[in-house]
This record gives sequence, C-alpha cells and structure tokens, in this order.
Amino acid sequence: MLRQTLKGTGVALVTPFKKDKSIDFTALENIIDIQIAGGVDYIVTLGTTGESVVLSEQEKIEVLNCTFNKVNGRVPVVVGIGGNNTAEVIKAFSKLPIDKAVAILSVTPYYNKPSQEGLFQHYVALADAAPKPILLYNVPSRTGKNMTAATTLRLAKHANIAGIKEAAPELAQMIAILKDRPSNFLVVSGDDEMVMAQMACGCDGVISVAANAFAKPFSDMIRFAMAGDFSMAKRVNDLLVEGYSYMYEENNPAGIKAFMFEQGLIENELRLPLVPVSAPLQAKIHNYLQRYISQ
Repeated sequence: MLRQTLKGTGVALVTPFKKDKSIDFTALENIIDIQIAGGVDYIVTLGTTGESVVLSEQEKIEVLNCTFNKVNGRVPVVVGIGGNNTAEVIKAFSKLPIDKAVAILSVTPYYNKPSQEGLFQHYVALADAAPKPILLYNVPSRTGKNMTAATTLRLAKHANIAGIKEAAPELAQMIAILKDRPSNFLVVSGDDEMVMAQMACGCDGVISVAANAFAKPFSDMIRFAMAGDFSMAKRVNDLLVEGYSYMYEENNPAGIKAFMFEQGLIENELRLPLVPVSAPLQAKIHNYLQRYISQ
C-alpha cells in the first residue's frame, strides 16, 4: 500500500546542469547518494523542481535511467509526468521508462484552468490509462487553479489514484482531505514551510524541496513529527525557517540550486526562462548557511 511505502520524506530532486546547460549526470548521481545517506524515504524525479518542462523527451529518459540505476532499489522512486494536455500526458506513460517507479506524480493542468469537473475527468482518464498508481498534485500558486478538497475526495475513490501531494495555501483544505480520505489514501505536504502544522493535523509526510540541501535534518524533523515528538521536530525546523524564506523568495528551483551551489554540490545553472537568484539573495543564502553550520 503506497500510504505505507511513501510515508515520511520524499525529495523533489533538482536536475543539475553544467555551465554549457547540458545535464550533469555525475552531480545527479552524487546528489542521489547524499539524499539516501541522509535518510530520505523516497526520490521524486522530473517534477517542477527538476525543471522537467525544459527537458527534452530524450533527456527525461536519460534522467530516469540514471536515477533508477543509481538508486538501485535502495528507496522507492516516484516519477513526475503531468501537463495540460490530457492525451499527451497519457502518451508519455508509454514513452518514458517507468517500469521501476512505484507511482506517477501528476500536477493539475496549468494555464487552461479547467473546472472542477474538468479536473476530475482529466485525472480519471490518466488513472484509467496509467501503468502505475497516480498521485495527484495540487499546487494552485503555479497552475492558477485550485483543486478543491471535494474533488480530491471524489478522485480518491478511484482504484488507481493512490494519494495527493497537497500544496494549497489554506490549511483548512488539507484538514478537510485528511478528515474524509479513504484509509489507504496517501496525503503528503507539498510545502516545506507549512509541513510542521500539516503533520500535526495527520498528513503522512512531505515531498520536499529543502531536503535537496538539508537531507538529514529535514528527514529527521519529519521522523520526529511522525513519532509525535513535536518538540524535537520544532527544534530542527526552527533552524531551517529562515532558509525556507530564501529558497522561495525569487523562484523555485533557482533558490534551492543557489543553496546547493553554496554547498559545492552543483553548478548554479538553470535553463531559460529561469535564471539564478540575484546577487543580493545569493549573499543572504551564503550568510545563512555560514550561520547554520556554526549552530
């Protein structure tokens, strides 16, 4: 049951690039090892943080093959496959090598802003066609459309829809989903800044951006929260709160890539239309990390 398999901390992996904007597979492999050694419970690849929208189909295949080979069964892998053309998303299921994935994370359609019925029909079509369980992904700040708790709960009845990454800004929406979800329906946070409160309400964990740079402390924090030790969880989270604000001040994944660049993990490279964070924000990130290390 995916609610048990994907409990805890999933990391939404970045896709590292070299200075010539090609994919840095050596850095990707290193990051995967660091994440697993740091205690993350599963890997999420080709999501928003992985800049999947600027990768070619061939590059996505190469990223997936690299990821599965490096993970080598040590933790589960979830693959992001989403879009605002339902038919094309379904085609991608057969074009990408996802046999070793445990689930597909699929974002709500962006830009065209479908109705709640449109969202429902979109996900039913995906779930009917998908070779792996579907995880819904609601992130209205990026897509321009919120999927309501009522629609999520309606979709939760589908046999091939296993859960949701919920990133709506209203805590009440998460609470409503948690209140009435089926017992086997996974509910994880998509918001590093809100996850402490959401864990207290009963969510099953998080798919985190921050874990890219803070794999061990972030994973430890979620484990403390799952065990009901919110005093220890808060102690860890308090050290990260300032960092969260810098990660999202200008753009994700520009923010998290700036952190990882300071840590010597990757080049500070993105593909247009994304660009690195501004020099003043980079300086804030540098100074924060120096203080964090000294604590």
